[in-house]
Amino acid sequence: MNIIRFGIDIDGTVTCPTSLLPHINEHFGCNLILDDIKEYDLTKAFPVDKQVFWEWYTGAESHIYSTSPAQEYAKQILESWKTQFELYYISARGPQVQEATLNWFQREQIPYDHIELVGSHDKIETAKKYGVHAFFEDKHDNAVAINEELDIPVLLFDTPYNRDPIPKGVIRVFSWQEANQWIQKLFPSEQTIGKK
Repeated sequence: MNIIRFGIDIDGTVTCPTSLLPHINEHFGCNLILDDIKEYDLTKAFPVDKQVFWEWYTGAESHIYSTSPAQEYAKQILESWKTQFELYYISARGPQVQEATLNWFQREQIPYDHIELVGSHDKIETAKKYGVHAFFEDKHDNAVAINEELDIPVLLFDTPYNRDPIPKGVIRVFSWQEANQWIQKLFPSEQTIGKK
């Protein structure tokens, strides 16, 4: 039996990459838009001390995650995959936001088989442990490292902060609909057996 398992990042992949911005703008008195974020490190986009930023973020993260909107079509596409593929979410979030994360998935009715909050951006060991066949990511260096280390296709959701060149095994996509088209090409249904 050949069940295909996907490793899926949460923030900026299932959730909108703009999720943090209203919170940052409100707290720090900014007016940031997504095009202002040219690097994954948000503190490069506006004048703020890193320590001050992370202290705020640590206190606010449960609320931020609880109120993050899902990307357009993410729910519909993931719903359409749930009988054919196993959906393993592998996130850099830490275990302290496990409850907020599970509550969000249940409230948004986004299907999952497993959610792993690894507490760091190094997702390679977790992806390897669960034997995922493809990965979905928004962080450029993560996407490249996972592709190179595991030799699996990685779909990189395009944002202004991840536009460095990518190797052949990393596929830049601009929407969940485009991701779905790639998955149909990469994993044709006649080659897979659905979940029981």
